[in-house]
Order: sequence, then structure tokens, then C-alpha cells
Amino acid sequence: MPELRKDLVTHKWVITGTKTEEEFMQTLAPQEEVSNGMCFFCEGNEGKTLPEIYSLRKYDTKPNTKGWQVRVVPSKSAVFKIEGPEGKIGHGIYDLMNNIGAHELIIESPRHIKNISELPIEDIVRVLKVYQSRINDLANDDRLRYVLIFKNQRPKSPYRYGHTHSQLAALPLIPKTVKEELISARDYFSYKERCLYCDVIRQEQKDKSRIVEENSDYISFVPFAAGFPFEIQILPKSHNADYRRESESSLKNFAQILKLSLNKISVALNDPPLNYVLHTIPYLRPVLGYWETIQKDFHWHLEIKPQIIEITGFELGSGFHIQPILPEICAKILREAK
Repeated sequence: MPELRKDLVTHKWVITGTKTEEEFMQTLAPQEEVSNGMCFFCEGNEGKTLPEIYSLRKYDTKPNTKGWQVRVVPSKSAVFKIEGPEGKIGHGIYDLMNNIGAHELIIESPRHIKNISELPIEDIVRVLKVYQSRINDLANDDRLRYVLIFKNQRPKSPYRYGHTHSQLAALPLIPKTVKEELISARDYFSYKERCLYCDVIRQEQKDKSRIVEENSDYISFVPFAAGFPFEIQILPKSHNADYRRESESSLKNFAQILKLSLNKISVALNDPPLNYVLHTIPYLRPVLGYWETIQKDFHWHLEIKPQIIEITGFELGSGFHIQPILPEICAKILREAK
């Protein structure tokens, strides 16, 4: 039975038990990449996925049929389940809980396209609006604390579908990485009475050397201490903690800078595998004093991490990242990519 288990030393939660022994051993066997004709995500193959949860489609079409523009379905390999109680319990000195949550696939186009950056701006805006809709809908489940939107684009896997899609994980707790960002932002605001991320934007605009692209609403840049070569962060220039509050006109500029940033990575690095993650505020469930300044101190953002180097034992053992090329050089290469 799948469980969430807490590491006593690092305080990280680990999801375990999502596969049986037999299922896991089957994943180690060689697999063939799914061809275009067999892609479960292409229009016309709706019956090959689980029934859709949500979709944007033509007004005269029915769920699980052709005519959709963006389609959301449960993951067949979901690591979270929506049914049941949280069930947080102790096991001796250890803590564990049921893997309550949701795991959804957001299929971004009915056409067989590998990269979201290949879509027109208006299609990307639809995807970004679906992100908002799903986060809003899942807010109605009081057991959930956080929704993480992420993409594994062309992952290093012999059985990838090669059809552009994002994933959504709704969790019964706040991920440690996000919690560390929230604490840093809160502490910075407590000391300086300013948003940490707004100060980062001002510094990047002053230095200019790490900026990749900028428009009226957003800035795309290589972080000063990037942990991965050619890592990019995209932030709204206007302070906003909650991604759900972005207007459609703002999302259009977000789509524009996201498309451009991903295109530059593709051109400069020969279309590498990459991940992106969207960090927004948690659901503001009542916790005494915990959310006192979060609307002022946090700032939603998107992180893009190309996977072009391997993680070694040093990184795993020390927590340090070795980033072989200066962020300023990474930004220069990306700015010049056409």
C-alpha cells in the first residue's frame, strides 16, 4: 500500500510503495518508445486514457471525444489517490501518512507535438489558464495543502510518449523545497519589510548580465547562484503571491516569455530534456500566525531546469551543486540564441 514516510534527519517526506515488486521489475526491462500512431494523448485516442477530469473543448462536443483543446486526465501511474483519510500516524519513532492527493496529466494539445514551445501563444495561454482552474478546483478539498505543477519534457526514458503535457500533484502537505522558500521569504520580509523576490528582480534589472528576456509583465533570467547550467527563473514584475490571481492579459505575456525562454534553451542546447516547476502559495488553511504576511512576502515563479549534466556523489553527499559555467555566460548564450 503506498505511503508517505518522513525522514527523521532531513525532514523530507518520501513517497514509497507505489509499485509492487513485479511491476517495478517490469520497468527495468527494455521498452520501445511509443510511436505517433500509438500515442495515447493524440486526438482520437481518448478511450486509451482514463476518463477526463476537465477539458477545454468545442461547445458541441462531449467529454472523452474529439474536439478538445486542452484535456486533463488522471495519471495511470498515479502516486496519490483521492479516496480515503489522511491517516497521519506514528510507527515507533517514525511518522507516516496515507498518500492522499491527486495526480493529473494536463495534455496541452490534441496534436502530436513534443515541446510546449512549439504551440502558438494562444494555445499556451489556454494551458496556463487550465493550471489556474485545476488549482482552484482542488482547493475545495480540505485535506490538500499544496498543488505542484510540473513538466518533464522529453525525459530520459525509453517509453516516453513524446506528446507535450504537464503534470499536477495535489499534496496533503507542503513540499520541503517550497516550505524552505516560504520561510526564506518570510524571514527576509520580517527583517527588511520588502519582498525578497521583488528585490531580486530589481537587482537583476540593475545588473542586466543575467537577464535572458523581459516584457512588460515578466522577467526571465539565470539566477545568480543557479544550481544547473542554463537554469532560468521567470517572475512576474508586479508583486503577486498567488498564481491563480493572474489575469488573462498577464498570462498572455507569461506565455510569450515562457515560449521564448524554452525556444532559446532548445536552440542553444540542441533541444535537451528539461523540467519546469511552478511554485505558488499553498492553500491558506487555518494555521495560527503561519500565514500572517505570506501575501506580501512570497512571489510566485516558474523554474526551468535543463538536464544536461549528471548529478554526482559530491552533490548527493554534500548538498552543493557544481555548476560548471558562470550564470552570466549562460545568460549571454541564451540571449544570443535565435
